[in-house]
Amino acid sequence: MSEKYIIPIFVPHLGCPNNCTFCNQKSISGQMKNVTGKEIKITIDEFLQNFKNNDIEKEIAFFGGSFTGIEKKIQEELLEVAYEYVKNGTVSGIRVSTRPDYIDKEKLMLLKKYGVKTIELGVQSTNDYILKKCKRGHTFEDVKKASKLIRKFGFTLGHQMMIGLPESTRLDELNTAKDLAKLKPKIIRLYPVLVIKNTELEDEYKNKQYEPLTLNQAIETCKELLNYFEKKKIKVIRIGLQNTDLISNPKNIGSEVVAGPYHEAFGQLVETSIWYDKILDEIKKFNIKVIAAQIEVNPVDVNNVVGHRKSNLEQLKQIYDIELKVKQNNEIKPGKFSIKILKTYKDFLDEK
Repeated sequence: MSEKYIIPIFVPHLGCPNNCTFCNQKSISGQMKNVTGKEIKITIDEFLQNFKNNDIEKEIAFFGGSFTGIEKKIQEELLEVAYEYVKNGTVSGIRVSTRPDYIDKEKLMLLKKYGVKTIELGVQSTNDYILKKCKRGHTFEDVKKASKLIRKFGFTLGHQMMIGLPESTRLDELNTAKDLAKLKPKIIRLYPVLVIKNTELEDEYKNKQYEPLTLNQAIETCKELLNYFEKKKIKVIRIGLQNTDLISNPKNIGSEVVAGPYHEAFGQLVETSIWYDKILDEIKKFNIKVIAAQIEVNPVDVNNVVGHRKSNLEQLKQIYDIELKVKQNNEIKPGKFSIKILKTYKDFLDEK
């Protein structure tokens, strides 16, 4: 969902003061050891060599852990290496992710010094009861204070929220989205909760104290949240955890995922489902039995219109007996479309 190349640097659990019930950072990040400045340079150079289009904006991103909670000396070691690529124009900037309660003026001044442009806060929920239940160690008040300070210092503000947390309902998640929108983030990441090995949540799951969302439940909730954030002009840049050797199908050998709404193309499933609803709603407006139709969309939307493994085309055919043809049109803006009816049931009868 991003329009730029991201060079990910994982700093697993560095800076985190506690273990959230759902979290095993080393599994989630796929990174089993902490990194050094030397290793960062190797990683950045490898990514730069493999990017196919040098004209696309590039950004270095520190994920995992709580970056601003890392010892200052280590922060500077990591940032100094990354900042060299900013100064020579190879990358446009740096982003970090951190905890809401690990933000203050001194920390922000350090990040500003080294060319950091974006700060993402691991909010997860704005419901203090749910945050306490998950042992997050911060409150919504911390989120509000940190968000305001980050924006005041001129950084791009990002939020990360989770759906399916213990005792969280769909209403809780919609309320979290509304609370976050008021804090004016520019970007959002949505993560459905997966049950990961060696976490408290795994114990709760095995003891039947926690029931994860089904795949369909997670898709429907993320659809609602995505539509809401789009209306608020807040860009959702990712839906679902990044697939790794450890974060993969629970049936795979070596997967750290025990249960939950895992799918290797979760984000596309959400986008695909949104397009399916839009197409069907538009066809129904014609108030006639449609047998064949043609939709014109921007090339960037074709995969989501067709659906994961052509799921949208197959569903329309199987459920509504509609054959949908997809045509690319560069003049149509991404997210927009036009539909033309090619054949109706009346046409079919007239042929006979």
